[in-house]
Amino acid sequence: MSNVSGIIKSIQDIMRKDVGVDGDAQRISQLVWMFFLKIFDDREAELELLEDDYKSPLPGHLRWRAWAQDPEGMTGEELADFVNLQLFPTLKNKLNTQGPDGQRALVVRDLFEDAYNYMKSGTLMRQVINKICEIDFNTQQDRHTFGNIYEQILKDLQSAGNAGEFYTPRAVTQFIVNRVDPQLAETVLDPACGTGGFLTCTIDHKRKHYVKTAEDEEILQASLQGVEKKSLPHMLCVTNMILHNIDTPTNIKHDNTLSRPLRDYTNKDRVNIIVTNPPFGGMEEDGIENNFPATLRTRETADLFMTLIIHRLKDQGRAAVVLPDGFFFGEGMKTRLKEKLLTECNLHTMVPLPNGVFNPYTGIKTNLLFFTKGEPTKAIWYYEHPYPEGAKSYNKTKPMRFEEFQTEIDWWGSEADGFAARKETEQAWKVTIDEIKARNYNLDIKNPHVGEQINHDPDELLKKYAKQQKEISGLRDQLKTILAEALNGGGAA
Repeated sequence: MSNVSGIIKSIQDIMRKDVGVDGDAQRISQLVWMFFLKIFDDREAELELLEDDYKSPLPGHLRWRAWAQDPEGMTGEELADFVNLQLFPTLKNKLNTQGPDGQRALVVRDLFEDAYNYMKSGTLMRQVINKICEIDFNTQQDRHTFGNIYEQILKDLQSAGNAGEFYTPRAVTQFIVNRVDPQLAETVLDPACGTGGFLTCTIDHKRKHYVKTAEDEEILQASLQGVEKKSLPHMLCVTNMILHNIDTPTNIKHDNTLSRPLRDYTNKDRVNIIVTNPPFGGMEEDGIENNFPATLRTRETADLFMTLIIHRLKDQGRAAVVLPDGFFFGEGMKTRLKEKLLTECNLHTMVPLPNGVFNPYTGIKTNLLFFTKGEPTKAIWYYEHPYPEGAKSYNKTKPMRFEEFQTEIDWWGSEADGFAARKETEQAWKVTIDEIKARNYNLDIKNPHVGEQINHDPDELLKKYAKQQKEISGLRDQLKTILAEALNGGGAA
């Protein structure tokens, strides 16, 4: 087996020497299109063995094996000119997207639409290519190891200032898909799919539980839908799909889901399941909010996605969404949105997550919402997810693990009988819809089984301090008034 981790590090070190590659984003983008072509070629080699009449959508001289595979092949200016003057112009604009190979050609064209070759040195490019060629993506062990490295690359790329977009920990995506349990033929949509974490978990889940035949595999592949606004995550998602043997991921669109007026989505656009972690904390561009009903207009991205999710679910469709705390106690438009959610859907379960799940990208507290469209909410069960025993936070070396959710899974019960088996515990409690209405739809309800907890969050402490200072100032003014009146009264006597 090749040392994938070492290869990635070597590639990054080589790219740092190239004057054309400026910063992490360009380095990752450069790496992704190269890896894509290598992964695509390895998969084609597999398909040539499986299908007697397989025909590549790429011209022969542009296939990875033709120009990249030979370590003594093109280099220097010859390689740079080939990539800039032949490879990119053809993949961007000249592939034949018609006929039986058209769908695969379309995947390549769409991926390269916003891709660029940032490397100036053909010599350094040859060194990178030779390193990539050391990995065999038809070896299960290499593929699995690269999957882990690939996730690490994504984590390294993300930053807290990136408009609320954070890598969703695998433990969270696995737990959500496990609980939603998408059946074989159910359509699954992630309207803000990023690099495809929820979709790959769905693929793994369906293959493990429901795919038995080649026909089942076709049904699975047709059931997946994803949309991603930004080009680099979209490229990563398409690559991720091919790594998971989804050969023609044409249902992974490079688009902004929110840019289409809500009224334009009809019944045929509705899906059985939506699983997503919409960007939160970010603001949409001017005018996007006009695609939504007047009473639900906002520029807060996560709120717009919640409106969209409710609208795009079929009757009896299921959803699971990651949302920040601010959604629960927010007022105004947020109150109307929560009322809509609880009126049109059964929000049966909320799982507040502890601080640090999304570290180091954000310290914002997040929650998992599970709901089914078609019946109003009568009560919400909360299950507060605790840290594992002995832990006080999560970090890069000790991230959240799927096994931690076993207590929730054991407690969960069945929606078919209204979760009759659920019981209140130190972590779990139930709140009726009447209580929620009395709170003006404030869903930020603390665990009643836990005493007053000390909050060490600096922002919260500063707010508390400011409030106390205001109260002290008010008391001081009252005291001054009382003293002044007493002194004036004493003088009059």
